[in-house]
Amino acid sequence: MSKVRTGRFAAGVAIIAVPLLIALLGPVFAGRPGPRAASFTLGGGHWLGTDFVGRDVWRQVLHGGRPVVLTALAATALSYLVALPVGLAAALTRRRRLEELLMRPLDVLLAVPSLLLILLAATVFAPGAVGLALLVALVNVPDAARLVRAAAAEAAARPAVEALRMQGETWWRMAVGYVGRSILRTLAADAGTRLTGVLYLVATAAFLGVGVAPDAADWAVMVDRNRTGLFVQPWAVVVPALLIVALTTGTNLLFDAALGGDRAGGPDKPLLRAGSEARA
Repeated sequence: MSKVRTGRFAAGVAIIAVPLLIALLGPVFAGRPGPRAASFTLGGGHWLGTDFVGRDVWRQVLHGGRPVVLTALAATALSYLVALPVGLAAALTRRRRLEELLMRPLDVLLAVPSLLLILLAATVFAPGAVGLALLVALVNVPDAARLVRAAAAEAAARPAVEALRMQGETWWRMAVGYVGRSILRTLAADAGTRLTGVLYLVATAAFLGVGVAPDAADWAVMVDRNRTGLFVQPWAVVVPALLIVALTTGTNLLFDAALGGDRAGGPDKPLLRAGSEARA
């Protein structure tokens, strides 16, 4: 690993460690809620002061990261769970009508701005955390499926895939055993970028009150509800906002470091092995 990659990886770990540890382990160490104090005050036994209803900000920070992280991870995983089979099927099929049937409805969804679609859905029903994850996954499926199809179409056009067809190999063997493995690096690069976008979308939706209660312990909700006291008690806004920024920035740096090296020979090695297996 080069010095630049090592530096990026170390920076990514250092940046993401704090918000990730707080999100995953914070509720364990939060303890019981104490008595409420006056709104937007500093001191009085409260490390970071109190929020808009007098709750301890530090305790809210400890509880507020898990919903953001888990919702973002679930939404990203769900989007690929749908996009992968759809994109692979569209790339490997020889039936033009089937490809159109799979991709054109997704193009319609892609034409609608993601946040607008989430807000429109939220006016019809009140989504909870699970509903928000499903909505965010839904708006990410079209773009992810198009990327999978584009990457898989190039691999599907190789002679190795035709050889597998002539040998009577199953669709699963061609799609997952060869084509899927050939696009792993592309998918990994997209996953890093997409997770950052999903984190932003989840935080923005929560900021607008979609999928969470108005007084929920959530970093994005904290930024929204406490911004009226920004100049009186800034920690209630600054700390959760910085944690969200650190989470997205650290994620980008980690994926960039993991995928940044060996561009000349590394990515092709799995493809060469898969091609050798197909020829064998």
